[in-house]
Amino acid sequence: MSRRTRKPLPKRNAADRPKGERPFRGAEGRPHGHRPGNKPAKRFAVSAPRAPKPAPAAEQPKDEAALLPTKVQTVPVTADENNMRVDRFLEARFPGLSFSHIQRIVRKGELRVNGKRADSKDRLEEGQSVRIPPLKLDVPRPTAHLSEAGAKTLAALKEMTIYEDDDVLVLNKPAGLAVQGGSGTTRHVDQMLEVMRDAKGQKPRLVHRLDKETSGCLLVAKTRFAASALTGSFRHRSARKIYWALVAGVPKPKQGRISTYLAKEESEEDSIMRIAEHGDEGASHAVTYYAVVETSAQKLAWVSLKPVTGRTHQLRAHMAHIDHAIVGDPKYFNKENWELPGGLQNRLHLLARRIVIPHPRGGVIDATAPLPPHMLQSWNLLGLEADRFDPIEHAPEE
Repeated sequence: MSRRTRKPLPKRNAADRPKGERPFRGAEGRPHGHRPGNKPAKRFAVSAPRAPKPAPAAEQPKDEAALLPTKVQTVPVTADENNMRVDRFLEARFPGLSFSHIQRIVRKGELRVNGKRADSKDRLEEGQSVRIPPLKLDVPRPTAHLSEAGAKTLAALKEMTIYEDDDVLVLNKPAGLAVQGGSGTTRHVDQMLEVMRDAKGQKPRLVHRLDKETSGCLLVAKTRFAASALTGSFRHRSARKIYWALVAGVPKPKQGRISTYLAKEESEEDSIMRIAEHGDEGASHAVTYYAVVETSAQKLAWVSLKPVTGRTHQLRAHMAHIDHAIVGDPKYFNKENWELPGGLQNRLHLLARRIVIPHPRGGVIDATAPLPPHMLQSWNLLGLEADRFDPIEHAPEE
């Protein structure tokens, strides 16, 4: 569901609050890594969505290729880009580049960090120098009628769509569908978007990502102009995201803030994000607000989550850190002698429920995704009411 136009919500006092609604009490206990002395955080006030305003014609670059470097250049990594992956760094700086072109220049060693070859998954540090080779856009493909397979893919994308205009697309990504390709992955969203190339050969671009088993709101830019604006909104934390999860046990306090450092830990079989110390190699600060919405026999809790930062596996690692891992998580659920209640599927119970972000041409995009089938089944079996008030909307933003 996408809400495109509505009047701003009126301010309410305590007497006007609906029955069962309680203000967010994130200060209760200030759990798990909260650093004393932090300034009071601003309230989480989601602006009401407004119809996008028409943009002046000059806002759209006439020559989009002119934004790409035509000769070798060396640029410093900024504070905002600290700990960013090499491929994400290029995507953020040059939204017009395709994923395959980025992988190609990195694989050939044309991009170097402090004079050395880099892998696309390497993390950058503030102050490092990145050598960027001349870049070019993909050659537009001639328009042609879609094959039968292409038509089916386009229909599948339309079925997933919960918001669309000339610049932006919000998909309800199903659990089990990868966002980008990888080892052994033959079907993914990035590949599916090939069927949406326009007459100029422009293909819609991913603006952020979700784990393969996480369902819900996935933001896609349909133009280079929108890609640049939306990527900037994520970098400057103007995008607000809300997730729903089913977790083991009931967190205490029922509303709180999780603040830790996270670092990637590699093994021969897998890689996970571990809780780290400030100053550890590759460690990044991560902040999550959580609120218990409803419980089931004190064994399970429906939790609403608001990530302030956007680290890999942040919500999954943070909930496991406070000993309330997300049900069905194959990487982070490690509670001993814990049995899945009858009827519940052993799949990741995590939904990217809502995204609120400034529209590139004015106004606000506010999109909401429904519970995926396996989570809806769990909600029904446990008697959880999906239309209950969600207290995380009033959580702080810092």
